[in-house]
Amino acid sequence: MAIPLIYNLESVRARWRTTVVAVLGIAGTVGVFVAMLALATGFEATLVASGDPGNAIVRRKGASSELDSAVTLNQLRALEDSSEVARDGEGPLISPEVVVITSLPLRKTGSDASVQVRGVEQRALQVHRGVRVVEGRFLQAGLYEMVAGRNAAGAYTGVGLGDEVKLGGTRWRVVGVMDAGGSAFDSELWCDADLLNSTYERPAGVHQSVVLRLAASEKLSALQARMDGDPRLQCQVERETEYYAKSSRMMTGFILSLGSIVAAVMGLGAVFAALNTMYAAVAERTREIATLRALGFGGGSVVVSFVLESLFVSLVGGLLGCLAVLPLNGLTTATLNFQTFSHLSFAFQVTPLLLGLGLGFALLMGLTGGLPPAIRAARLPVAVALRDL
Repeated sequence: MAIPLIYNLESVRARWRTTVVAVLGIAGTVGVFVAMLALATGFEATLVASGDPGNAIVRRKGASSELDSAVTLNQLRALEDSSEVARDGEGPLISPEVVVITSLPLRKTGSDASVQVRGVEQRALQVHRGVRVVEGRFLQAGLYEMVAGRNAAGAYTGVGLGDEVKLGGTRWRVVGVMDAGGSAFDSELWCDADLLNSTYERPAGVHQSVVLRLAASEKLSALQARMDGDPRLQCQVERETEYYAKSSRMMTGFILSLGSIVAAVMGLGAVFAALNTMYAAVAERTREIATLRALGFGGGSVVVSFVLESLFVSLVGGLLGCLAVLPLNGLTTATLNFQTFSHLSFAFQVTPLLLGLGLGFALLMGLTGGLPPAIRAARLPVAVALRDL
């Protein structure tokens, strides 16, 4: 025979002070837990969004990122002749790109932060289809012009439309602002690839990577086979989405590790708060429990009743924690991308899955904190407790 739920609800109401302490502890733990997951999810989503499943990125064999890669002009010409590369009326859809890291002052603090500058050609917008110019115009070849990502334009001083940016002793005029749909390109500055090479005294015709549009999505393996069989193409190729997914793993792992440690410490405190609340309830309700047992409710019913009470308290705390973290959804923040050592802006992403994990974590804390007191309550000697009535 099960104990009515109204008994547990009345018990929670009667002991509301200790219940509030347990609820707030669980709410704070769940809030931190979900916030850290949302931070990692947002960072990963920003980098993954930079890739297009129809694109492939070519780098030097053994290169871990674009920064330590080099693709020569001969290799570029061989790629342009490949049948696996998509074409339009103007030729192959290929974007050879130069990558440089420089420092610019942040608007908020005035301190310098690393920004990634990408040298591109006119075909870049045809290859990176998720990027579009929303203010001004795209840069012209052979001119010291620059297009800023919308996050970069807002984050750095002097990178707005019409401003001049000094790079490598040369002044570049910002002629446009681009929107890359929340991807990493929103934190970059784009300019002419040849001029960027000459500004930083790099060899002409050498690029850090080549992004190309595949003639068909399944052509990637054929392109890799072509590279393996062509002595000119000592390069590696992978789908663009896979490259950016790998680039996010280091930072995502760091955020999740740090978040797990913080959540574990806070969770331990919340469990102790729940234990204290439920043990206090057992001590105060010894006669009630004995009376329930005398009325015919078994030890199992008592255990279930106390566990349900603890789960109810933890569920309320979990819901409060989830509600508290909801305003973070879409909030833009920034951090250092360990893969490129550049400043990357991204937004928190509080998804239904993360909220579900938060509630699950709350219920786990409630179960851990409620089960031992429930077992103790079930083992109370009925006869001894009833003598005190």
